[in-house]
Amino acid sequence: MALFLGVVLIGCLVQAAGWLKGDRLVFPGVFEILKAFFRLLGDRQTYAKILVTLRHLLISVLVSSALGVAIGIAEGSNRFLRSLLRPLMALLRFVPMVIMVVVIMVLTKYERVPVIATSMFLVPLIAEAACQGVLELDRDLLDVYRLEGDLSFRVVRMVHLPLMAGYLRQAFINAVGLGMKIVVSTEYLVQTRNSLGKAIYSSSYFNEYQDIYAYALVMIVLVLLVSELPSLLAKLSKRR
Repeated sequence: MALFLGVVLIGCLVQAAGWLKGDRLVFPGVFEILKAFFRLLGDRQTYAKILVTLRHLLISVLVSSALGVAIGIAEGSNRFLRSLLRPLMALLRFVPMVIMVVVIMVLTKYERVPVIATSMFLVPLIAEAACQGVLELDRDLLDVYRLEGDLSFRVVRMVHLPLMAGYLRQAFINAVGLGMKIVVSTEYLVQTRNSLGKAIYSSSYFNEYQDIYAYALVMIVLVLLVSELPSLLAKLSKRR
């Protein structure tokens, strides 16, 4: 119920902006947006664009999760390494996205830019959560695993990841929302064919602002669905 009311609130804000600005072209009515939304859902091409953007998002989250967890565990286990990597993590976190995208566009093919740029922006987010998770681990448990030998993949899988699950789950949720925005923005900038970013560019070019808001609703739904995947998978594993 609260989620539905939140969507209604967004519609009310758009409607209020239209009244205040007096521009029905840029701020169309809620019913026009909903009509465009359902029209897009009935178009087969919309799902092809969703799949392209989702593929970019999922690859970016997987890559950034692997790198971020590895870096975060290393930072949490070694104070010197944590201090050494802090400037790099700050650079990746705070550098303007346009600058990063332009640099990546020069270095690689355009079709790779959404995945590479998004992964680079998400790595610090995942690494910070993983590092904090390591720092908050029970010292007694760490002493027990040290008796078994040095840090290994098995120890990380059996000890670190389960105890860090809370930190990583919240980081994953944040990464999905932020990643969707970055993926679509980079698709918009590099004009990735048959993607949501390209669709938004085309809609803005032809002044179809109701479609832009409709695509925004599509992205909200996608973020909500993808962010709930960990909980759904956890429930399915428990039933088994």
